[in-house]
Amino acid sequence: MTLRVLLADDQALLRGAFRMLLDSADDITVVGEAGDGREAVRLTRQLRPDVVVMDIRMPEMDGLTATSEICADPELRASRILILTTYETDEYVAQALRAGAGGFIGKGIGAEDLADAVRTIADGDTLLSPAATRSLVARFLATPDNATPHHSEQLAVLTPREREMVALVATGLSNQEIAERMYLSPFTVRAHVQRAMTKLEARDRAQLVVIAYRTGLAHAIPDGGTDRLP
Repeated sequence: MTLRVLLADDQALLRGAFRMLLDSADDITVVGEAGDGREAVRLTRQLRPDVVVMDIRMPEMDGLTATSEICADPELRASRILILTTYETDEYVAQALRAGAGGFIGKGIGAEDLADAVRTIADGDTLLSPAATRSLVARFLATPDNATPHHSEQLAVLTPREREMVALVATGLSNQEIAERMYLSPFTVRAHVQRAMTKLEARDRAQLVVIAYRTGLAHAIPDGGTDRLP
């Protein structure tokens, strides 16, 4: 299956470079380009891309606001957002995750890494870079003053096994790693995670991680691991 990508960046030269890098992959095609956030929202509604590669600082509407609009539209639920920016600050990362972005990486990323990032986001996983930022994000998201309050009652809809899976996802473990730790098949783990996402109305694993931190569930794992995200 070919992944359809929309590029949103106010610099035409960079859009052209990213298009060339992504179009060189056999399984990825760039279906459109947007020069600002407002156009990114419009083209996402029109083209329904699998992944929107979104810059943050753009005219008319910034990338975070555009991400929020796209992620808040139920009809665009299938379109994932990958934030690609020069400004890798912990505050931007946290805002991007809360807005619904599935990933946040710097513009210094290599060609193959960019293609892999698009594939990862399209698959519903979370991608954050650099690794050092992950610890800052975890602490930032865990601070009540920096987020809309979520209460532990939100987790009441989950079974004990699903709560366990969500907590493990928040430590940064992949489905395969969770399966190995819990002596389960990756298919079983994926099913538990998907059910938890449905019950919690989480758009993707990134939002699942945010919920885990906000409710305190991420701190329920005895051996820690909360210094990184998936």
